[in-house]
Amino acid sequence: MLLLVLGLVLFLGVHSVRVVADGWRTATVARIGALPWKGLFSVLSVAGFVLLAWGYGQARQQPVVLWNPPAGMRHATALLMLPVFVLFVAAYVPRNGIKARLQHPQILSVKLWALAHLLSNGTLADVVLFGAFLVWAVVDFRAARRRGGPSPQPSPQGGEGGTATGTVICVVAGLVLYGVFAFWLHGPLIGVRPFG
Repeated sequence: MLLLVLGLVLFLGVHSVRVVADGWRTATVARIGALPWKGLFSVLSVAGFVLLAWGYGQARQQPVVLWNPPAGMRHATALLMLPVFVLFVAAYVPRNGIKARLQHPQILSVKLWALAHLLSNGTLADVVLFGAFLVWAVVDFRAARRRGGPSPQPSPQGGEGGTATGTVICVVAGLVLYGVFAFWLHGPLIGVRPFG
């Protein structure tokens, strides 16, 4: 459990710098340059992720059960994961209506991912992992909204924000990724088969 907590502190800590110390971050980037900052950010993120994945894997070997979720919660989690993948993809597809409307779809995908997994997992390690990500996503989303961003621009097809093509690409790509991950990758990578 200690490795899981250390990994979460490092990973989420690095991803919270803009929330708690945006001025320091801006000054540091100006002083050392964007490329070294991104390099340091990446190294610390990977180290944190490795620690939390390793710690979570160890904690699952001797689980501390807090509650046993009803069997139907697995179906709720599977259903909630559909928009998670669409939102995640929307953060990277240019000119899509989802990002134009929501502004921060990747943070929302993390929030929904964490909530979905809290519904169907009742061990201490699950609560620590998914609960930490849920709290972080809520705080980070609020901070990102306060910082603001560019106003949605009119699209060539009319309306504000992204194009219909960009939005369709997000939905189709998100559903394809969902299928690949749920049916083929989740089991080998995580050790749990959502539909098995």
